[in-house]
Amino acid sequence: MTNTPSTEREQRIFRIYIRAGIEQVWEAIVDPAWNGRYGYRVATQYDALTPGSRMRVLATDEMRSFGAPELMIEGEVLEADPPRRLVQTYKMHFDPSQTAEPFTTVTYELVADGELCRLTLVHDVTGAPAHGATIFNDSPINEGGGGWAWILSDLKTLLESGEVTAS
Repeated sequence: MTNTPSTEREQRIFRIYIRAGIEQVWEAIVDPAWNGRYGYRVATQYDALTPGSRMRVLATDEMRSFGAPELMIEGEVLEADPPRRLVQTYKMHFDPSQTAEPFTTVTYELVADGELCRLTLVHDVTGAPAHGATIFNDSPINEGGGGWAWILSDLKTLLESGEVTAS
């Protein structure tokens, strides 16, 4: 018997339907004026939406007062096909175990579906168990306080009603 490394990918897939146009959903994902209004209420900033461009999420003063690092999340755009597809690397820095892990990959796929936009988010956390645990609520961060399902639900609520869930 030989030990060979596993080539199996560990991915989490989330799909939602939003009653909004594909362009509006795209803007809500990539424009800091929009993406800072839902989820954790911090803007995701892109230097540009071209391969090699930097993505980052910086903590607010309030978050830093609770111990969050200034640079909470970082990554790089791997592929952008507005308004249909965005692929980026992704690394959180909330604790040393996450910083020590390799970058993960997040893919957003948007498809116009009549009056709806189908948004599929695929997060590949292969080789990054701390990212997988935090993002997917196997950690002290529970459904009410984080994870992709919570963030995407808040995005949907904002686009459909103009409101956000309680933070």
